[in-house]
Amino acid sequence: MSTPSVAPARRLSVVDWLIVSLAALGFAFDIYELLMLQFVLRPAVVELVGVDLGHPDFNYWRQMLFFLPMLMGGFFGLVGGYLTDYLGRRRMLTFSILLYAFSAFFAGFSTNIYQLLVWRSLTLVGVCIEFVAAVAWLAELFPNPRQREQVLGYTQAFSSVGGLLAAAVFGILVSVAATLPAVQIPVILQGLVGTISEAGSHAPWRYMLMSGVVPALPLILIRPFLPESPTWLKKKQEGTLRRPSVLQLFSPELRRTTIVTTLMVACGYGVALGCIQQVPQMLSATDPETKQRIYGMPEVGQSVQDAQAELAARIAEVEKSDRPAADKERELNRLRTQLRATPQLVPQGLSSTAGKIQEAGGLAGRFMLAYLAVIVTTRRRLHWCFVMPGLIVAPLAFAYGATTSLNLLYIGIFLVGFFTVAQFSFWGNYLPLVYPLHLRGTGESFAANVGGRILGTSAVMGTTFIEGLMPLDLPPTTRLAYAAAIVAGTLYILNFMLSFFLPEPGDGMTAHD
Repeated sequence: MSTPSVAPARRLSVVDWLIVSLAALGFAFDIYELLMLQFVLRPAVVELVGVDLGHPDFNYWRQMLFFLPMLMGGFFGLVGGYLTDYLGRRRMLTFSILLYAFSAFFAGFSTNIYQLLVWRSLTLVGVCIEFVAAVAWLAELFPNPRQREQVLGYTQAFSSVGGLLAAAVFGILVSVAATLPAVQIPVILQGLVGTISEAGSHAPWRYMLMSGVVPALPLILIRPFLPESPTWLKKKQEGTLRRPSVLQLFSPELRRTTIVTTLMVACGYGVALGCIQQVPQMLSATDPETKQRIYGMPEVGQSVQDAQAELAARIAEVEKSDRPAADKERELNRLRTQLRATPQLVPQGLSSTAGKIQEAGGLAGRFMLAYLAVIVTTRRRLHWCFVMPGLIVAPLAFAYGATTSLNLLYIGIFLVGFFTVAQFSFWGNYLPLVYPLHLRGTGESFAANVGGRILGTSAVMGTTFIEGLMPLDLPPTTRLAYAAAIVAGTLYILNFMLSFFLPEPGDGMTAHD
């Protein structure tokens, strides 16, 4: 029996480098759009609904804002995967970027929680389509298996750069919150969508959402002029490209692959969404009975007190100064507004720090996977390199780190990010190898959207349910941390057990084509 030839690695052209660079940028800002919810969720719900962590209405909207946009993104992302195979990779990339950029921008103008839910749903639809199309495009650009593994691994590592950027931007917005100009609804639209309160118009979370349009601008300008996937285009022109079908994913030769990968992707997304992205909510809350601000870790409360003491000293200094009366009053109003907002802004700043640390861990994990992908002999063993340590680290990070010490939380969340986020790059490398060309976009989309965005996101409801079973004498932040630990441990165990059924791909993609 003859051994199939393997295409040699080639030197990258200018166009290749441009495609790879823009793919990396696209992966970065897909995650930027996705992860900003963990930072904007709590301040947005507090402003638009008027409830905080621990209140049943807060828990309801937390589930809705995490799950419903992901459900919509998963469904339409699956449709987008089909269209990626039918219409081409480049066309769907361009459409998806336009959709998520402008829906993210308009989300910042939301005047009620329902508007925010609609705009976030549209944003996630665009993000889910973009990811699948980009992975299929890159995989077909590099037929050499080793070169393809490296390109897919390193470009997807930039997803964590997007997460780092999201945390950094939110931190900057929180630090300059007192100087942010007001977000204003155009007068002609106020009768249709409503108005924003004076306090809410300066909120950092609005600017965080609106910033989603900025990174998409270079992608919108350049991507439409890049070439289509040569492999897809050749088969399309020859008339040999078979029409994709979701049902083909469950044919006898692909059924096991589809089911196992979908469930394993769901486990990874479940840890990310149901546990990691709940960390900002673990840093502070308002007791639903007493309406008093409470803190799960002593360092958080101390940070708030220190910030308040500093502002109080500055207010006293300004009051004693001999400034002109108008200038003094203006400065005092600014400082007093900042003092009132301190209990909200300080935990938001700490959540930004936690987000940066977690994404740094995720970035390190993605680069480690890209390195190990060309060394470890089987994909199952490569997966174990991250799942087996994560099985121990993740529950401890939430159950102990998130309830004991801010520094322990930072260490734990770095490691959880390292072992969890690397798995997303694993699937970006693995899935193009196990589906034929005409099903590549559809197969990747099914695993990412049905597994990740629909089944995986339901872990948020699991975390909320388990949180409700915790003793009520515990602070809401502690109940949430314990619930996240249980969910993370359960999903890691399930992920490890499923890996024993993971099919090993062939040497190249052409086996199915």
